[in-house]
Amino acid sequence: MTLEVEPPEPPTLEFVDPNEYEDATISADGTDEIDYRREELQAFLEEGAWTEAFDEWRADTDLTEREYEIARELELFGGFDFFWDDFADRVGYHAPGIPEDWQAREYHPDLDTWGTVSAINAELTEFGQIVSVTLKEEYVDWEAEYEPPEDLPDFD
Repeated sequence: MTLEVEPPEPPTLEFVDPNEYEDATISADGTDEIDYRREELQAFLEEGAWTEAFDEWRADTDLTEREYEIARELELFGGFDFFWDDFADRVGYHAPGIPEDWQAREYHPDLDTWGTVSAINAELTEFGQIVSVTLKEEYVDWEAEYEPPEDLPDFD
């Protein structure tokens, strides 16, 4: 069942070292200056990647309109981050989520069960994956520049 809602605005990508996220690790080649290509990714999101991915996601999401509205009201969609991971030749992402202490913080008046919190967090992660794949497959036109060292073992 398709979720009949309008897509939120794409997030504004700002510089954050992805290694600061608990759910992302980016390997570096020893240089301090890593180009996460956020400006290009931001342009792609605004040019249609965000809406294209959202349309794909909402066609299959298990979120109810109520759960979606909670995520919107909490401005969780604005908390996404997308970045180029040259080492893995992919668009990495960090999905926002509702914190574990949501009950103690009275995070949102309509949050009433762990099931709702888990559903929202899981679907936001799924959406981030769809955006990531859409960006890589449909928009990114560059190749990874990472060259592995020649002394790596051959596992073939």
